[in-house]
Amino acid sequence: MTEIPITLLLVPTETERQHLARQPGFALHAPCELCGFGPVSAAARASSLIARYRPDRVILTGIAGTFDRETLPVGTAAAFARVVMHGIGVGSGAEFTPADVAGFRQWSGSGTNDTIGDELPLATAATPAAGPLLTCCSASGSPQDANLRLGRSPGALAEDMEGFGVALACRLAGVPIAIARGISNQVGDRRMDQWKIPEALDAAWTLVSDIATRPTWDTTS
Repeated sequence: MTEIPITLLLVPTETERQHLARQPGFALHAPCELCGFGPVSAAARASSLIARYRPDRVILTGIAGTFDRETLPVGTAAAFARVVMHGIGVGSGAEFTPADVAGFRQWSGSGTNDTIGDELPLATAATPAAGPLLTCCSASGSPQDANLRLGRSPGALAEDMEGFGVALACRLAGVPIAIARGISNQVGDRRMDQWKIPEALDAAWTLVSDIATRPTWDTTS
């Protein structure tokens, strides 16, 4: 029988983890830990947890917003083949220039690690969404804000706040990562009473439970 690799499941907030903990099979194939809110906490915490658990691979899950409700409807979930960082660079709003464009790198490279720009590939353990996940330092506050970000990253399908941070920590540690997000809202919609958080997390868990039990992932993307 094929042995399942050691998988670490990361979730940003306790609210998300509490909902996922009610799902059948939770923590059966992967211990679950909090990575914290936002890219800074997520990167630091992921690095610490990777050092503690020494997993063969990592899954990040939780909720996200969709840029395209037709392609990626609210209440569904998706895995992603790429994650892009937004918000680290020069300026803000319409004057924002991404780090890559401004001539900076997220990581300049050292030893066996190549330089890292504003985009990282992810393991495609499930059929990925057609576009990348966009990680932002702050969530879009309005549809206009969302459109500005989409203009900088055409084709992005969803927005989160932790994906790139966790992916960067995994890349530096040499650990494959898959990201599966449940879609709770339209990007820029701050009417949280209308978000579909339980439905999004239920859909995310269906995807995560499948990814966690796969003995191999495609890490060539």
